[in-house]
Amino acid sequence: MTTIDTANKSDIADMPAAGAQGPVDNYLTWTKGAISWIFTLDHKRIGVMYLAGVLISFLIGGLFALIVRTELIAPGATIIEPSTYNLFFTLHGAVMVFLVIIPSIPASLGNFVLPIMLGAKDVAFPRLNLFSFHLWIIGAIFVVLSLLLGGFDTGWTFYTPYSTTTETGGVVPVLFGVFILGFSSIFTGLNFVVTVHKMRPPGMTWFRMPLFLWAIYSTALIQILATPVLAITLMLVGIERAFQIGIFDPAMGGDPVLFQHFFWFYSHPAVYIMILPAMGIISDLIAVHSHRHIFGYRFIAYSSVAIAIFSFLVWGHHMFTSGQSALLNTIFSAITFSVAVPSAIKIFNWLATLYKGSIALNTPMLYALGFIFLFTIGGLTGLYLGTLNTDVHLHDTYFVVAHFHYVMMGSALIGFIGGLHHWWPKMFGRMYNEKLGIIAFTLVFIGFNVTFFTQFMLGSKGMPRRYYDYQPEFEIYHFISTIGSYVMAAGFFLTAYYLLASLFSGKKAPANPWGGRSLEWQCTSPPPHDNFKTTPTVGDCYDFSVVRWSDEEDGYVIDRSKDPEIAPSSAHSGH
Repeated sequence: MTTIDTANKSDIADMPAAGAQGPVDNYLTWTKGAISWIFTLDHKRIGVMYLAGVLISFLIGGLFALIVRTELIAPGATIIEPSTYNLFFTLHGAVMVFLVIIPSIPASLGNFVLPIMLGAKDVAFPRLNLFSFHLWIIGAIFVVLSLLLGGFDTGWTFYTPYSTTTETGGVVPVLFGVFILGFSSIFTGLNFVVTVHKMRPPGMTWFRMPLFLWAIYSTALIQILATPVLAITLMLVGIERAFQIGIFDPAMGGDPVLFQHFFWFYSHPAVYIMILPAMGIISDLIAVHSHRHIFGYRFIAYSSVAIAIFSFLVWGHHMFTSGQSALLNTIFSAITFSVAVPSAIKIFNWLATLYKGSIALNTPMLYALGFIFLFTIGGLTGLYLGTLNTDVHLHDTYFVVAHFHYVMMGSALIGFIGGLHHWWPKMFGRMYNEKLGIIAFTLVFIGFNVTFFTQFMLGSKGMPRRYYDYQPEFEIYHFISTIGSYVMAAGFFLTAYYLLASLFSGKKAPANPWGGRSLEWQCTSPPPHDNFKTTPTVGDCYDFSVVRWSDEEDGYVIDRSKDPEIAPSSAHSGH
């Protein structure tokens, strides 16, 4: 009798039917039918399903944003009523944060790429991985259910007393939905931590891992440690609404500022749940597409861990105007400035990597360069908000909106889209239209800056955020910002067009179209069901001197005879 190791083997749903022809080469056609996808244990299929869910959520959240910006194109009522406006900007924020940006890179690209980068067949706990995805779907359903029950207009932060006293029936379902999404995030992080610790191949010590894995590992630690705080906080809000217990509502003896402490203790680390994976992607994109060894590998790796640690210490800078003591404000302000150090280390090392590199200005590299530009603006404008005297003036203005979007969308989302272009040929075995990719990036980049750089001016002039109407003096800025949002949307729709078109008519992708050195480029495109038939040989994942173009393969190959860094298969893995 034989047994199946369920920790490392896929479920029966992933195995060819009895009597069927032997398994085909890649994971996409290994088995057929919706059931084989819904209950798959293959990390690649789970990553693709996450990707589909994230992109659909991005479309929905983006449409809400376009409606809000269209309403603000001129003073007074334009297309929607004030109550609808409150609902739509709340939905835009909640969908984008909890259904798009937080799961975008770890759950989709991370799930797909991480095990292959490790030369492993799957993550450490495949069934837990599938359960995490199903929890994400259930959480998303509750968010949709909240709309059917009247919606919610508390803002994406669910601030009390709005969330405890509002009469709309959608508050409790969305709180429960986000509560469930939190568990999905925790389980995904737990899976990644164990996978990185226990499933590295022989020769891959901690400092031979690709920097994307360092970023995902640091992110996973934040997910595990910070997310329970949000879950408990939202549960307390639900209990307060259901049983009229005074926890946060001042009318019942509660403290609304306590909610802010709890919420931001999670939500500032959540900023780095969004941005750290994007930084990992950019490290790989910069190195691969400039064909140059990453500069300062250890500093970039350590800076990811440092950012994860600092993220737990600065939540109070969101609350400078909430009545904190002057001493506490000063401490949080000082720690906030310290976060700039590990972030600046990454920027300088990326620029040093580009210096004298053989730079390919293709679509992934353009998104990487765009990330550096946008993240620098987002980070530098954060210094104004971390400074006590300027934050008092800029707090709750459009300056905060612009800063937030430069960091979250202009950095995290741009990094996600860059990574999607980088690994798209590996995921689906098809090349997209490079010319359309460059055009779409140009539209997104210009549209984004026109949309949000204008809002820095709005905020510095005192325009409050979340207002349905405004004085005529702000009209020109809102008009320009709205036009920019249309240009940006055109870029995203063009991106969706050529990526989807590539699935049907794109040129077949080689195993290594970019000249990458890490392990995922050493298997076929799309990857086989088991990723690798044998454990691949580990070398320096940023040594591109051994990578050469092969006309026979129509892609890059690794010349093993010229690789001095190949580790013997018996080398200790450094676990």
